[in-house]
Amino acid sequence: MPITLRPLTGADLEAALPDLARLRMSVFRDFPYLYDGEEEYEKGYLRTYAKTPGGLLVAALDGERIVGAATGVPLSGEPEDIRAAVTEAGIDVATTFYLGESVLEPAYRGQGIGLRFFEHREAHARALGHTLAVFCAVVRPLDHPRRPEDYAPLDGFWRRRGYAPLPRVRATFTWRDLDEAEESPKPMMFWGRPLR
Repeated sequence: MPITLRPLTGADLEAALPDLARLRMSVFRDFPYLYDGEEEYEKGYLRTYAKTPGGLLVAALDGERIVGAATGVPLSGEPEDIRAAVTEAGIDVATTFYLGESVLEPAYRGQGIGLRFFEHREAHARALGHTLAVFCAVVRPLDHPRRPEDYAPLDGFWRRRGYAPLPRVRATFTWRDLDEAEESPKPMMFWGRPLR
């Protein structure tokens, strides 16, 4: 059965929150995020995409089972630390759309679903009148002890989509890695693409 993409809003989104939270926690446990998440936090985080005007959550479904998800929101709806990182680089928040995560179960990767996630969110951003799409990714050292030998960063995929690093835009996010007792700051690198 082909994978279908479905925007989730309202009651459908609320009903899917436990599945979406578990999916995020599972995918982000892997390198480079190594995220040790909590379901209640995840559900609250995902709910913001439903509550923010222009927010988008797209689910990838195998039948009725959620196997992936991608989010996006007008940058003006993101927390101040993200908005400030972009504003300080001279980028107009009002015309910028922020792409949240794209998470997909490993068995479904390599089938073009990630590309469809980007296309769906970019089309949504254009329809809202945004002229720039941005996202950020964690920066880990090349010699990180948990970096798998076969790890392939997504930089090439992002560049093929037309994204490039935004060297003047940096932020720091805080979460607990799998081997940490407490949360610690993580450097984040921003990427962007004009939507004209």
